[in-house]
Order: sequence, then C-alpha cells, then structure tokens
Amino acid sequence: MATAPEGTKPAVKVFVATTVMLTFISFWRASAIVLSDLASSAYYAGGDAEKVIGKSAPWFILAVMLFSYAVRALYIESSSMFVRGGVYRVVKEAMGGTLAKFSVSALLFDYVLTGPISAVSAGQYLAGFIKDLGRQYLHRDLNFSDNYFAAGLAVIIVVYFWWKNTQGIHESSQKALQIMAITTVMVVILIIWCAITVLRAPIQLPPNPLHAGVVPLNKESLGWLDTTWFRHLPFKALISIIAFVGFGHSVLAMSGEETLAQVNREIEHPKLKNLEKTGLVIFVYSLLFTSLVSFFAVMIIPDSVRPQYFADLIGGIAVYLVGPTTLKLLFHGFVVLVGVLILAGAQNTSIVGANGVLNRVAEDGVLTSWFQKPHHRYGTSYRIINLIVCMQLLTIVLSRGDVYQLAALYAFGVIWSFTMKSLAVLVLRFTEPGNRAWKVPGNLHIGKTEIPMGLMVISAVLFMTAIVNLFTKYEATIAGIVFSVVFFTIFTISEHHVAKERHGKPEQLDQFRVYGNQELGSGAMGVRPGNILVAVRDPRNLYYLRHVLGHTHTGKQDVVVMSARLYHREHSFSGSSVFEASQVFDHYEQELFTAAVAVAEKEGKPISLLVVPATDVFEAIMVTAQRLDSSRVICGLSNKLTADEQAKLTGDAWERLPEPRPRLIMEVCAPDGTIREFALGPHTPRMRPQDVELMHRLWLNITTDPKFAGAHHYHIVALALEELQRELSTEQRAELLQKLQDEMNGPARTDLDS
Repeated sequence: MATAPEGTKPAVKVFVATTVMLTFISFWRASAIVLSDLASSAYYAGGDAEKVIGKSAPWFILAVMLFSYAVRALYIESSSMFVRGGVYRVVKEAMGGTLAKFSVSALLFDYVLTGPISAVSAGQYLAGFIKDLGRQYLHRDLNFSDNYFAAGLAVIIVVYFWWKNTQGIHESSQKALQIMAITTVMVVILIIWCAITVLRAPIQLPPNPLHAGVVPLNKESLGWLDTTWFRHLPFKALISIIAFVGFGHSVLAMSGEETLAQVNREIEHPKLKNLEKTGLVIFVYSLLFTSLVSFFAVMIIPDSVRPQYFADLIGGIAVYLVGPTTLKLLFHGFVVLVGVLILAGAQNTSIVGANGVLNRVAEDGVLTSWFQKPHHRYGTSYRIINLIVCMQLLTIVLSRGDVYQLAALYAFGVIWSFTMKSLAVLVLRFTEPGNRAWKVPGNLHIGKTEIPMGLMVISAVLFMTAIVNLFTKYEATIAGIVFSVVFFTIFTISEHHVAKERHGKPEQLDQFRVYGNQELGSGAMGVRPGNILVAVRDPRNLYYLRHVLGHTHTGKQDVVVMSARLYHREHSFSGSSVFEASQVFDHYEQELFTAAVAVAEKEGKPISLLVVPATDVFEAIMVTAQRLDSSRVICGLSNKLTADEQAKLTGDAWERLPEPRPRLIMEVCAPDGTIREFALGPHTPRMRPQDVELMHRLWLNITTDPKFAGAHHYHIVALALEELQRELSTEQRAELLQKLQDEMNGPARTDLDS
C-alpha cells in the first residue's frame, strides 16, 4: 500500500462484505413480524377445531393459547443459549444430527402447509364477503365454489410472493408493524362490538368439554382409535384422553412460534430483555384475539348456521352482530381486508422461514451447494425458493382449496416440531447445565442438583399431544410421515455427498455478498464520522469486539469491523493492483466474519464489515481509519508483539499518513480484560505524579529569582526538551539513552502511556 502525495488522502480500494443479519429491530417490530404469522391462525383455528370437536372448542383454544406461553418459554431459553436457536440447531446440539434432520423435516412440513392454509383461508373470507354482498345488493345467492375460488386466490398469492422472494424483496418489519396496527384497530372494534352484542341477551358460554356427550367421539375426532377397544371405555376413563384429543385438534392455534426463534437474530440490544418483551406482547395479543374469536363465534352465530361459517368465522361474527346492516357490511369488508393482509403476510413468512431453515441446513453441510446457488441477477437462493413454492402450489392444487383438510395436515408439523424442541431443551439442561442467561421457570433444587420440573411438564404435555395426534389425525400422520421420510432421505444422501466434498469437515458459515473495489471515504458504507474501527484477525478471539459492542451506543456511533488481507507486491505495467473478490475474501474471511456477525447478533447491535488488501497491516488500519474519519482504533493483543510494540508500529504508520492526519486513540485489549490506551500523533502527555512534582520543584527553584517571576511550568518543559534534543546529537547520546532505558525499566514505572 503506497503512501499518497502530501496533501491528498490515499485512494483505498476495499471489499465490503454484507449479510442480511446486520441490522436490528425493536421488540415492537419483532412482535409484529411474529404476530403476522401467529395471529393469522385466529382466522381459521376456531372453525376447524369446532368442526371436529364440537361446540366446546373455544375452551380447548383457550387452553392452547394459555399453554403457548409455556412453549414460548422454551424458545426464550434456547435463544438465550444460541442466537440462532431454531429447532434444527437446538435438536442437533442436544440429540445429534439424525433427530435434527427429522425435526427439520417436520418443520418443513409445517412451513409447506402454513402458506397454503393462510392463502386459502384468505380466499375463503373473500368468497364469503362476495356472497354476502350478493345477498344484500343483488338479493340472490351467488353460486360458485368457495373452495375453488379460495384455491385460485391462493395460487395468485403464492406466485406473487415467490417473485418477491426471488427478487430478494422481503416484507420489511415496518410493513409488518403497519399491518398489525390495522389489525389491532379491527380487533378492538371486534371485541367491543361483540361484547355489546353478547350483553344484549343472557350470556351462554360454550359447554364444558369434560361432560359426557359434549365432545363427539367419532371417526373425525378419534381417527384410528374409533375402531379400537378404546372407543368402548367408560366416559370417566376417557376424560384425560378426550382432553388431549381436543387439545391436539386445537394446537394449530399456536403455530408460528418458530418465527420467534428466527426473528431473535434481529432483535436489538438488550437482546434477552427485548426477547422477553416480544414473547409477552405476542402472548397477550394472540390470547385475546384467537381465543375471543372462538368464544364470540359460539355465543353470537346461531348453532343452525354456524357450520356454514367454520372457514369464515370472523366474517360470520360480522354478519350476526347487532346494528345497521350497512355498517355491519362495511365492518365485514374491513375484516376481509385485514384478513387478506395478515394471511398473505403469513404466506410470505412461510417462504422466508422455510428458505432460512434450508439455507441454515445447507450451511451446516446437510444440503449440497447446488441448492444455495445464487440467482444470476438477484443473488437469492432461488432454487430453494422454487422448491418451497412448488410444494406449496402442489398442496393447494391437491387440497382443492379445502381449508379443513389443510388444517388437519398442518397440525402434524406444528406439534412434532414443538415436541422435538422441548425434548432437546430438556436434554440440554442436563448435558449443558450452564451457558444460558434465562431458564424456563419451575426448577426444584435438591442439594446441588436442579430438577427442571416446569420443563418436564411442558415436554410431557407436548409429547402426549403428539402421540395422541398420531392416532386421531390419521391423514396428517400418513402425509407427515411420508413427507418427513422423503426429506430425511434427501438430507441424509445430500449430507453424505457434502461430507465427501468437504473431506468430512463440517462447515457452519454465513454467506456474504462481497462488493469489490469500493472507493473508501468519509460516509462510505453508510458509516458516520467518529466511528470505532475494530481490527480483527482470529475468529476464535473476538473478546474485544464483544467488549466494544457491549460498551458502545451504536445508535450514536457506528462500529466497523475490518480485516487486512496481506498480499505481495507484483509487477504491473500499469502500476495498479486489481483484485477479484475471491482473492481477498475466501474461506478464512468467511469464517472470521461469521464469528464477528455471531458476536453482533448476540449483542443485538449492528456492525459494518470490511476487507482491505494490504502489504502492511498497520498501514492498512491507519489509512482505513483516516478515510472513514474514525475516532478510535481497537485491536487485540498480538501473540508475537507487546502492546507497546503494536502501538509503536501503528504510530509509525500514522506518521506516514498524508496531512491532515487525524487525532486517533488506539486501544490494545488483552484476553484478561486489560486495556492499554495510546494516543497517536502529537498529544499532551499524561504525566506521573512524581514527574509533575519534579517539574514544580524546578519552577519554584527558578522563580526565586525575581527576574524569572513570569516563568510558567511549560517554560521549564520547553527548556528541558530543547536541552535533551541538543544533547542527543553529542557524545552524551549513549549515556542519555541508557538513562532512558533505566527509567523505562525502573520500579517506579506506571501504566501511563505517552
């Protein structure tokens, strides 16, 4: 790296690496993203549950929504251990790769069905509204198939979001927040209007499901159990099983929890506290919305017509509210508008979520690089997106828009992904009792042994529900097992192929987009002046980056992480050096920046990533700091150099910078937490107390003579420095330098640096 002519800043060619996980959001925005998926189930969960288990379904929906807070606690604990604490990562850490592949297969089954059931449900609501308009204004029934209409609209929604995701234009957190704001307005109006309607007549709550004859025991509710000895047991012996049957048929009301684990990566600092706040907001919102919709439907829509509205439950409530017909129709339209927005958003979330999971699996060496090949124009993993969307379109076509069939299948993926997650978190309590900042409550301590009773109860409930669902939802069991076996086989064969390519070495690295030969200057990369430049070199020793992020308000001061890629000068007739991205950003930089991003995600604070080709590391750091208008430079303690030696070499590089040279502070951080601070360039020295005392005594001595009454301390320093400068050019130089050496090594030396 050559020094530029005096008076000009050197033109620095660098490589900027970016990854989508470098910006962070508030817990409100995180809540909106999760609720865009989770709250959408309010539109179809209640109707599907009542269709199978009868009029008592609201009690099971309420039980599921209350239990969802316990499931959310599982995700908070796993996320406190792993920033990317989704099902695959947690199960793999706890129980190995085989069960992890099964878990992610079940999770994919969940995502493949989340999109279609949401899109089809949006179509069912729109179809119901169009028919309501026909009855009110055309005074006749419009005869068309709700299912086919819903399937057609669902295909349009899926194709639209396929194209958006292929382009890489994901729905932003701001848009999710706006959708949830509109949804909240609708929910508040719905609750108030329903309460007024219900209070106009004696309140009739749904029947108790634990009374005989309330929950229908037939082929639809019991599945394979209907033809076994189980069917003939006395009712008292069946109560606990009936509870799990009803619970299992309602469990899709808490679908979308995996989105919380994925959005955790993007939650801002303090990450854990904001994650807890996100979990609480989601719980309260979904509890009120999803459970009250189910209760109000039973209490407001007449029993004789309610089955017609199982796929359009909130629309049916709007029809039977008290008030003017025109006003009810307007509200019905508002319900449909919000439903299309939130249900379409859930379709998008399913593509984004499945894409994220499969990319994570691919990075871990379970899928071949063929799946991750970027789009030639947009740079997205389009093959994975195509695979997901094709399966979703096939699901819509095969279901012919039947939301009940989709709901029955959907429950398999939901409950088994939850079950495997809970078992994994339970296993980790014993295999890795430390390394977590938060635990699921309900822990008993007997001596030094901790018994996670709360976690055990949650796992037991989920496992029992999953087992009961295996027998009662036979169609979902067959489809889910076939799907999981197929994908498990694909994962296993693909993993074996990747292992051969990598010679058995696992690789869990982020994918980065590298922009080469960027002209670096003030404001480059969107970095503000006064930023902190952190030089990194070892992915296993980023303790100082963690310290910087923990003590920096990144909303006011940016943090830039740079790595210098050394190269040897080669002859060029043009006198210029041009690099390809692959020459300066290979496996080492990918590993280094993956570790840096992991630290940033853990702290919930953004960083900018930079690779600088250089022939001298210290010069590269100084030139980069000058061009970015950095205020501080942070580096770790070298294995080969002392902190003083690092500072000296950096200071020499600073001296070679062209004017105007910036005033910089350099910090050298040691693994034990010790930080040595050095001011680069001319600066006021920090003096030891004994030095100040000596200078003062000399001043007192001189000012006893009235002629020197106007002398100041700086005159004493100036005289001493001038004398030292003169004597260093005489035969006394060696003697003076020896005295300096003795002073540096003497016992009176402190940690003050000049």
